[in-house]
Amino acid sequence: MANPPVCRIMDYGKFRYEEAQKAKEARKKSSNVTVKEVKFRPKIGKGDFDTKVRHLVEFIDEGHKVKVTLQFRGREMAHPELGRKVLDDVVAAVGQHAKVDNSARMEGRSMSMVLSPDKKAIDAIKKAETSKTETSKTETSKTETKKSEAPPAAAQTVPDDQPAEADVTAAPAEALAGQPAGIEAIEASVEGAATPEQAGEQ
Repeated sequence: MANPPVCRIMDYGKFRYEEAQKAKEARKKSSNVTVKEVKFRPKIGKGDFDTKVRHLVEFIDEGHKVKVTLQFRGREMAHPELGRKVLDDVVAAVGQHAKVDNSARMEGRSMSMVLSPDKKAIDAIKKAETSKTETSKTETSKTETKKSEAPPAAAQTVPDDQPAEADVTAAPAEALAGQPAGIEAIEASVEGAATPEQAGEQ
C-alpha cells in the first residue's frame, strides 16, 4: 500500500458493466466439453451405421468426447467378437478426426470405448480443405480472365491479287444505255423501207 495512499475516483456503475463484459467474453472463449454417447448394435445395418458415424464425427468436430456403446441382447452375449468388429469399423470410419482414449471393454451387457477429438489432425484437415477451395477459385478466376482477354475474331479481308466481284447492277444499266440508240435505228430503217403494197402502187 502506497504511503500516502492513492485512490481513484471512478464511476462504479461503469466499472461493474466493464467487469460483466469481460466475464461474458471469457465465457464465449471457454468451450464446455461434454461427453456424448452413440449406441450401436452387433447386427446394425449399413444405413444406420453410416448415420450414427456421421453424427459421431459432428460431435468430434464440435470438440466433444464421444462414448461409443454397443449393446448385446440375449444370445448375442456369446459372440463378443461381433461387437468388437463393429467398434473397429467405427474407429476406421472416423479416421483422423478422433483418437481412442479408452479402448473397447465389456461392462455387463454392453461394450464401450471413448473417443476424443484429435485437434492437430482436425486443423490439418480444415487447412487442406481451405487450400483446395482457394486453389479451385483461383483456377476459375484465371479461366474467366483468359476468356475476357481473348482477341475478337479478325474481319475477313480480300487479298489484293483477288479480283473484286463484278458489279452486277452496272451491266444492265450499260446495256440499257445503249439499247435506245439501236431501237431508234431499227425504227428509222423500217420507216424508210417501202412495203410491198406501196411498191405495187409505184
